[in-house]
Amino acid sequence: MDVIEKAVSVLMHDGIVVYPTETVYGLGADAFSDEAILKVYEAKKRPIGMPISIAVADFDMLYAVARVEPEAEAFLTTFLPGPVTVLLPARKTVPAILTGGTGLIGIRMPAHDLAQRLIGTFDSPITATSANLHGAKDPVTPAECTVPYEFLIDGGRLSGTPSTVVDLTEKRVLRAGADIDRVAKFLLTM
Repeated sequence: MDVIEKAVSVLMHDGIVVYPTETVYGLGADAFSDEAILKVYEAKKRPIGMPISIAVADFDMLYAVARVEPEAEAFLTTFLPGPVTVLLPARKTVPAILTGGTGLIGIRMPAHDLAQRLIGTFDSPITATSANLHGAKDPVTPAECTVPYEFLIDGGRLSGTPSTVVDLTEKRVLRAGADIDRVAKFLLTM
């Protein structure tokens, strides 16, 4: 069994995996399993009610979890996959705990082969929060992943610059991170 198959097996049993992205290590669990989502909150010691983003493998998966206005499509096709988290109106299929009651879901489409293979093979969104305790330094090496997990996919040392977070409903940056200059310029054209 290869590492992706092993990680998918863990996800299928409501377990938690650590996976590499082009930014930092993520903490992945089945985004449609209440039990798995609660494990992520518990592992990170993150307050319930704070939203948690999800990661998707492709645009079909993104459209299944979020409503996308036509003007947002150009942004999505320009920056995804990539180091950007977009906030979009969540569909009813998305567990409310992930939105923190906002009605918006943060979505990542990582531009990292291992992350893409993991989500694509699992064939469903997974959580996309950093693999660290809430408020701690973002993990760029496996040794820095300080939360409990069942399985880790080692991607070596990562860039360490977190994703830029963009609320596409309000066309504004919520967190400056990777690719911020290009993102900011693009938002001015929307």
